[in-house]
Amino acid sequence: MGDEAAAEPAMVRVETEGRVRRLVLDRPERLNAFTGAGYRELRVAVEAATADVGVGAVVVTGSGRAFSAGADRSLLDGSATAEERSGAGEEFGALLAALDACDLPLFAAVNGLAVGFGATVLLHCDLVVLAASARLRFPFTPLGIVPEAGSSALLPARGPWGPAAWALLAGGWVDADEAVRLGVAWRVVPDDHLDAEVGEAAATVAALDRAAVTVTKRLMVAGRDEVVRAAMARELDAMAALTRSPGDDPPSSRR
Repeated sequence: MGDEAAAEPAMVRVETEGRVRRLVLDRPERLNAFTGAGYRELRVAVEAATADVGVGAVVVTGSGRAFSAGADRSLLDGSATAEERSGAGEEFGALLAALDACDLPLFAAVNGLAVGFGATVLLHCDLVVLAASARLRFPFTPLGIVPEAGSSALLPARGPWGPAAWALLAGGWVDADEAVRLGVAWRVVPDDHLDAEVGEAAATVAALDRAAVTVTKRLMVAGRDEVVRAAMARELDAMAALTRSPGDDPPSSRR
């Protein structure tokens, strides 16, 4: 993981506007796809914002034509080493823990394509605003795998069962208006208004009493950590079962 981090340019650009911390996924040539180093960078940036008493809200957005295409192809096509894949898995879990532990309001300004983890990470944000042209995809079943990041529990809990089931089972594209219906997104705005409208909303919340806002958020998400952890454990077990060779012995926890 150290060599990987040294070889890569920074994934996350950190900006501060007043009391709003903006975390820009800045790897546009790879559609802001995550390597293990990228997961780590975003985790560190979220933790730093959470710890900074001068910050009242966090906005995550992307550069270029994508919010994020999810995991980098190297983690999926076998070109990454086993050590890199293992390290990325650890960083993935640590990032989700940091997002779920963040007491500050987490905004997502979805500027373009959000695929795989680029879509499931939105379920760990509080207020998701999509550009009108943005599209989401949970492409797990077409890839022969299962949902991740606790999305198998979080997405059905957000909105109507039918649309959520279709998004996860069929794995097709979800447009911006359908994302609102799914409960993933709060609002859809014109593409050229995205940054301004999210910035204004974040600044509105950030200007309020920080203690009241953070305690209110903790009350709203109480219990979610347990739901996410349990769902991720089921997802990891299911993934292991799908990818296990026929001759492998099943883990003793399965019957």
